[in-house]
Amino acid sequence: MGGIAMSRKKSAWDRVNIARAQERPSAKQYIDRIFDNFIEFHGDRYFGDDHAIIGGIAMLDGKPVTVIAVQKGENTKDNIYRNFGCPHPEGYRKAHRLMLQAEKFDRPIVCLVDTQGAFCGVGAEERGQGEAIAKNLMTMINLKVPIISVVIGQGGSGGALALAVADQVWMLENSIYSILSPEGFSSILWKDASRAPEAAEVMKLTAEELLKLKVIDKVILEPNGNASKNIDKMSTLIKDRLIDEFKKLCKMNKDELLLRRYEKYRKIGHYKE
Repeated sequence: MGGIAMSRKKSAWDRVNIARAQERPSAKQYIDRIFDNFIEFHGDRYFGDDHAIIGGIAMLDGKPVTVIAVQKGENTKDNIYRNFGCPHPEGYRKAHRLMLQAEKFDRPIVCLVDTQGAFCGVGAEERGQGEAIAKNLMTMINLKVPIISVVIGQGGSGGALALAVADQVWMLENSIYSILSPEGFSSILWKDASRAPEAAEVMKLTAEELLKLKVIDKVILEPNGNASKNIDKMSTLIKDRLIDEFKKLCKMNKDELLLRRYEKYRKIGHYKE
């Protein structure tokens, strides 16, 4: 929706806290409600399987699609299993494998993004975290199938961007999308992490601000101002919009699709003299 009016006026920091909340619906909860017959695939065929990224094939409105999502844990044990939604390089390489497979079989791609960022541990760096993210960016801009990415919670740094180079990028009303956390921003710029609420306002990380900046294409309002209050209705809203948008994107020829995607990213950015 363009020129949106949010259902409730909240501060940027309010939305940060909602996006991070434990009760925030996870990617898997949306997958179970939006798609039919989801079959999960595992492994990157290089190192192993990353549980922070789930992906596979499913049916949407009777048509096959590839689904790739960052999955946070739904409790403490699950959070550890999912590495708190911080993907390793093998997660991004698994996503890359599924993207190429989607192109081979002419399947549209849906990405659900919810991560504070890619995992930055020593092992991840040794296995090429930066390369894995960069390869996804390069591949996604050139994929000859429609891609829609939806930020459902946190969209942090390159770890989020690695699943968000798409024909359409959407955000839920209370999701956030930024280069780093407000705490990191305030610590680096102001040497004071306690100024995170102030940083959140400055960073323009909310869906409303990013729509104005044309970084994203659509904001989906949340039922009763919070998706956790009615996940079934939230899922229906996302599903209906996915179906409508894919009908348009799938009618484009491949050259037009790639050109529009390229131009979309070339136009992003503002500067002041």
